[in-house]
Amino acid sequence: MTSNYKDIQLIAKVKLGDTSAFRALVEKYKDVSFTLACSILKNEKNAEDALQDSFVKVYKNIHAFKSNALFSTWLYKIVVNTSLNLLKKEKRFIHDSIDIVKSNNLGIADTDANLVNNNRTEIIKTVLDDMTPNESLLLRLYYLSELDINEIKKITGFGVSKIKTTLFRARKNLHTALKTKLGNEIKHLI
Repeated sequence: MTSNYKDIQLIAKVKLGDTSAFRALVEKYKDVSFTLACSILKNEKNAEDALQDSFVKVYKNIHAFKSNALFSTWLYKIVVNTSLNLLKKEKRFIHDSIDIVKSNNLGIADTDANLVNNNRTEIIKTVLDDMTPNESLLLRLYYLSELDINEIKKITGFGVSKIKTTLFRARKNLHTALKTKLGNEIKHLI
Protein backbone atom coordinates (compact mmCIF):
# COMPACT_ATOMS: atom_id res chain seq x y z
CA MET A 1 0.00 0.00 0.00
CA THR A 2 1.30 3.42 -0.87
CA SER A 3 1.49 6.17 1.68
CA ASN A 4 -1.11 8.25 -0.16
CA TYR A 5 -3.53 5.31 -0.19
CA LYS A 6 -3.12 4.92 3.58
CA ASP A 7 -3.67 8.66 3.98
CA ILE A 8 -6.85 8.51 1.92
CA GLN A 9 -8.15 5.69 4.11
CA LEU A 10 -7.41 7.70 7.25
CA ILE A 11 -9.01 10.81 5.76
CA ALA A 12 -12.17 8.86 4.94
CA LYS A 13 -12.34 7.77 8.58
CA VAL A 14 -11.76 11.35 9.78
CA LYS A 15 -14.62 12.54 7.58
CA LEU A 16 -16.81 10.00 9.41
CA GLY A 17 -15.76 11.46 12.77
CA ASP A 18 -12.93 9.08 13.72
CA THR A 19 -10.60 11.26 15.81
CA SER A 20 -8.07 8.45 16.24
CA ALA A 21 -7.56 8.47 12.46
CA PHE A 22 -6.87 12.20 12.64
CA ARG A 23 -4.37 11.62 15.46
CA ALA A 24 -2.63 9.09 13.20
CA LEU A 25 -2.32 11.72 10.44
CA VAL A 26 -1.01 14.30 12.91
CA GLU A 27 1.54 11.83 14.27
CA LYS A 28 2.72 10.95 10.76
CA TYR A 29 3.22 14.54 9.57
CA LYS A 30 3.91 16.59 12.70
CA ASP A 31 7.73 16.47 12.56
CA VAL A 32 8.12 17.67 8.98
CA SER A 33 5.35 20.22 9.49
CA PHE A 34 7.08 21.54 12.60
CA THR A 35 10.37 21.83 10.71
CA LEU A 36 8.68 23.80 7.93
CA ALA A 37 7.06 26.15 10.42
CA CYS A 38 10.41 26.63 12.20
CA SER A 39 12.13 27.42 8.92
CA ILE A 40 9.78 30.34 8.41
CA LEU A 41 9.24 31.57 11.96
CA LYS A 42 12.71 30.90 13.40
CA ASN A 43 11.12 30.30 16.80
CA GLU A 44 9.94 26.98 18.25
CA LYS A 45 7.13 28.48 20.34
CA ASN A 46 5.67 30.33 17.36
CA ALA A 47 6.15 27.24 15.18
CA GLU A 48 4.19 25.17 17.71
CA ASP A 49 1.39 27.75 17.62
CA ALA A 50 1.37 27.76 13.82
CA LEU A 51 1.38 23.97 13.75
CA GLN A 52 -1.55 23.77 16.14
CA ASP A 53 -3.48 26.32 14.06
CA SER A 54 -2.62 24.38 10.90
CA PHE A 55 -3.90 21.08 12.24
CA VAL A 56 -7.10 22.75 13.46
CA LYS A 57 -7.59 24.17 9.94
CA VAL A 58 -6.94 20.74 8.43
CA TYR A 59 -9.47 19.10 10.74
CA LYS A 60 -12.13 21.72 10.07
CA ASN A 61 -11.55 21.62 6.30
CA ILE A 62 -10.81 17.93 5.75
CA HIS A 63 -14.01 17.69 3.70
CA ALA A 64 -12.40 20.04 1.14
CA PHE A 65 -9.42 17.74 0.57
CA LYS A 66 -9.44 16.21 -2.89
CA SER A 67 -8.18 12.62 -2.85
CA ASN A 68 -6.52 13.00 -6.27
CA ALA A 69 -3.82 15.15 -4.60
CA LEU A 70 -1.24 14.18 -2.01
CA PHE A 71 -2.37 14.87 1.53
CA SER A 72 1.17 15.90 2.47
CA THR A 73 1.19 18.62 -0.19
CA TRP A 74 -2.17 19.96 0.99
CA LEU A 75 -1.07 19.90 4.63
CA TYR A 76 2.35 21.47 4.01
CA LYS A 77 0.73 24.28 2.04
CA ILE A 78 -1.53 25.00 5.01
CA VAL A 79 1.46 24.93 7.38
CA VAL A 80 3.49 27.27 5.16
CA ASN A 81 0.61 29.73 4.69
CA THR A 82 -0.27 29.71 8.39
CA SER A 83 3.37 30.31 9.30
CA LEU A 84 3.73 33.13 6.78
CA ASN A 85 0.55 34.75 8.07
CA LEU A 86 1.85 34.57 11.64
CA LEU A 87 5.14 36.07 10.51
CA LYS A 88 3.35 38.91 8.76
CA LYS A 89 1.34 39.66 11.90
CA GLU A 90 4.48 39.93 13.98
CA LYS A 91 6.48 41.77 11.30
CA ARG A 92 9.75 40.56 12.72
CA PHE A 93 12.14 37.68 12.44
CA ILE A 94 13.07 35.83 15.60
CA HIS A 95 16.34 33.91 15.49
CA ASP A 96 16.15 31.17 18.09
CA SER A 97 17.85 27.87 17.55
CA ILE A 98 15.65 25.08 16.26
CA ASP A 99 16.08 21.38 16.10
CA ILE A 100 15.88 20.46 12.39
CA VAL A 101 18.95 18.40 11.85
CA LYS A 102 18.96 15.15 13.75
CA SER A 103 22.38 13.99 14.79
CA ASN A 104 23.69 10.90 13.05
CA ASN A 105 23.26 7.87 15.22
CA LEU A 106 25.85 5.70 13.58
CA GLY A 107 26.64 3.76 16.74
CA ILE A 108 29.67 5.91 17.50
CA ALA A 109 30.75 5.06 21.01
CA ASP A 110 33.55 7.59 21.20
CA THR A 111 32.49 10.65 23.22
CA ASP A 112 34.82 12.93 21.28
CA ALA A 113 33.23 11.85 17.98
CA ASN A 114 29.75 12.49 19.42
CA LEU A 115 30.80 15.96 20.53
CA VAL A 116 32.15 16.72 17.05
CA ASN A 117 28.91 15.49 15.43
CA ASN A 118 26.79 17.54 17.85
CA ASN A 119 28.92 20.60 17.13
CA ARG A 120 28.47 20.11 13.37
CA THR A 121 24.71 19.71 13.84
CA GLU A 122 24.57 22.98 15.78
CA ILE A 123 26.61 24.73 13.08
CA ILE A 124 24.22 23.49 10.36
CA LYS A 125 21.22 24.66 12.42
CA THR A 126 22.83 28.07 12.91
CA VAL A 127 23.62 28.42 9.20
CA LEU A 128 20.08 27.46 8.20
CA ASP A 129 18.66 29.90 10.73
CA ASP A 130 20.80 32.69 9.31
CA MET A 131 19.59 32.08 5.75
CA THR A 132 16.61 33.92 4.31
CA PRO A 133 13.27 32.26 5.12
CA ASN A 134 12.72 31.31 1.45
CA GLU A 135 16.14 29.70 1.11
CA SER A 136 15.80 27.85 4.41
CA LEU A 137 12.27 26.68 3.58
CA LEU A 138 13.15 25.43 0.10
CA LEU A 139 16.24 23.56 1.32
CA ARG A 140 14.14 21.82 3.95
CA LEU A 141 11.35 20.95 1.53
CA TYR A 142 13.73 19.68 -1.15
CA TYR A 143 16.33 17.86 0.94
CA LEU A 144 14.75 17.02 4.29
CA SER A 145 11.23 16.34 3.05
CA GLU A 146 12.53 15.01 -0.29
CA LEU A 147 9.81 16.75 -2.28
CA ASP A 148 10.15 17.41 -6.00
CA ILE A 149 9.91 20.84 -7.61
CA ASN A 150 6.23 20.42 -8.56
CA GLU A 151 5.24 19.52 -5.00
CA ILE A 152 7.21 22.49 -3.67
CA LYS A 153 5.43 24.71 -6.20
CA LYS A 154 2.05 23.52 -4.91
CA ILE A 155 3.07 24.12 -1.30
CA THR A 156 4.74 27.51 -1.65
CA GLY A 157 2.96 28.99 -4.67
CA PHE A 158 6.38 29.92 -6.09
CA GLY A 159 7.06 29.51 -9.80
CA VAL A 160 9.37 26.73 -10.97
CA SER A 161 12.08 29.17 -12.02
CA LYS A 162 11.98 30.93 -8.64
CA ILE A 163 12.26 27.58 -6.85
CA LYS A 164 15.20 26.46 -8.98
CA THR A 165 16.96 29.81 -8.70
CA THR A 166 16.43 30.04 -4.95
CA LEU A 167 17.56 26.43 -4.42
CA PHE A 168 20.69 27.08 -6.48
CA ARG A 169 21.47 30.22 -4.49
CA ALA A 170 20.59 28.52 -1.19
CA ARG A 171 22.91 25.57 -1.85
CA LYS A 172 25.71 27.96 -2.74
CA ASN A 173 25.08 30.11 0.34
CA LEU A 174 24.86 27.04 2.57
CA HIS A 175 28.15 25.70 1.23
CA THR A 176 29.87 29.07 1.62
CA ALA A 177 28.60 29.55 5.17
CA LEU A 178 29.56 26.02 6.19
CA LYS A 179 33.00 26.42 4.62
CA THR A 180 33.48 29.65 6.57
CA LYS A 181 32.41 28.07 9.86
CA LEU A 182 33.98 24.65 9.40
CA GLY A 183 37.00 25.27 7.19
CA ASN A 184 38.51 21.96 6.10
CA GLU A 185 36.05 20.01 8.26
CA ILE A 186 33.40 20.57 5.59
CA LYS A 187 34.84 17.64 3.62
CA HIS A 188 33.88 15.32 6.49
CA LEU A 189 30.40 16.76 6.72
CA ILE A 190 29.29 16.44 3.11
